[in-house]
Amino acid sequence: MATYVIVGAGLAGAKAAQTLRDEGFDGEIILIGAESERPYERPPLSKSYLQGKSEREKIFVHPPEWYADNGVTLRLGVRVTGLDRAGRTLTLSDGGSQTYDKLLIATGANPRRLPGTAHYLRTVQDSEALRAGFREGARVVVVGAGWIGLESAAAAVKAGCAVTVVEPEPVPLHKALGRELGDVFASLHRRNGVDLRLGTGVEEIAEDGVRLTTGEHLPADLVLVGIGAAPDLALAADAGLEVREGIVTDASLRTSDPDVYAAGDVAEIYNPLYGRHLRVEHWANALNSGPAAARAMLGQDVVYDRVPYFYTDQFELGMEFSGDVAGYDEVVYKGDVEGLEFVAYWLKDGRVVAGMNVNVWDVVGEIQELIRSRVTVESKELPSGPR
Repeated sequence: MATYVIVGAGLAGAKAAQTLRDEGFDGEIILIGAESERPYERPPLSKSYLQGKSEREKIFVHPPEWYADNGVTLRLGVRVTGLDRAGRTLTLSDGGSQTYDKLLIATGANPRRLPGTAHYLRTVQDSEALRAGFREGARVVVVGAGWIGLESAAAAVKAGCAVTVVEPEPVPLHKALGRELGDVFASLHRRNGVDLRLGTGVEEIAEDGVRLTTGEHLPADLVLVGIGAAPDLALAADAGLEVREGIVTDASLRTSDPDVYAAGDVAEIYNPLYGRHLRVEHWANALNSGPAAARAMLGQDVVYDRVPYFYTDQFELGMEFSGDVAGYDEVVYKGDVEGLEFVAYWLKDGRVVAGMNVNVWDVVGEIQELIRSRVTVESKELPSGPR
């Protein structure tokens, strides 16, 4: 009987295990996770769960009984410390070992850290600690105006905190969205009382607050650092798999070892739609790449060419983003930008490479089809809402 092992008990790993069973695999499935919690989804940690709008049980991928009912061995609180590819054997932190016939690495990413005592947001425990600290009147400094930083800042404001966000780039989300849409998010947060300190960095995180590179001291009761995440590459790199920004895979999520696959945040997947490798950290990639890897492990013909997708909710803004803005040369708006009801399109050489619908719904399919088509379009032809 074949043994398929999945390292990483997050959304990608759990969905891969589910897909193996759904596709009729009758061998042994072992899902190994470093955390003590069974697999859960991370978006609520900076959104609804952080704000106290959703119950803890709702964040989990499967009910607790699902794993035993489906013959999936779930080993939690265990790290995989070594991979012997020749012997197809994993070394475990509890002193044991585990052999495999096929292996999926879905170890995710870890927050980038700064010296000093601060909060980070990656686990459910992190989210619960932040929620406890977001109390009325608390002074909160958020380092980093990326997705995690801005969503957390919005949650802190709603909890009654005085919030300052520090970001060295000229606008929030500069690397993700560019200058134009970064300005939209800057205006949104300022309207809701967030003190944005843009174009400046952090010199020191102290017990009583943060000292900026300008020399200014920001007093804080709580400091949250959200400056991005680094993929957990140690296992793959030490085993001699090809790694760059992530574990390099082909379009079928197969690594440089034909019996080892990678999915989720840790994987740098060749995407034929873009003609290059992409490492995508967002929820939709974990949701979809785990099942794709599982099907590939079963020998199915898999080509993972999805358009990257992300969503966020901040204050009165709800949005969905599709695509990749790398190399864009124009942004076209359709709708009411000031009223936060519009669609933005990023174009390169007249072709849509990304789109973001803000408080406009049921258009993601149309936006993604425009991206996939790679046809040149006139600005006036771009849709502003469902058609």
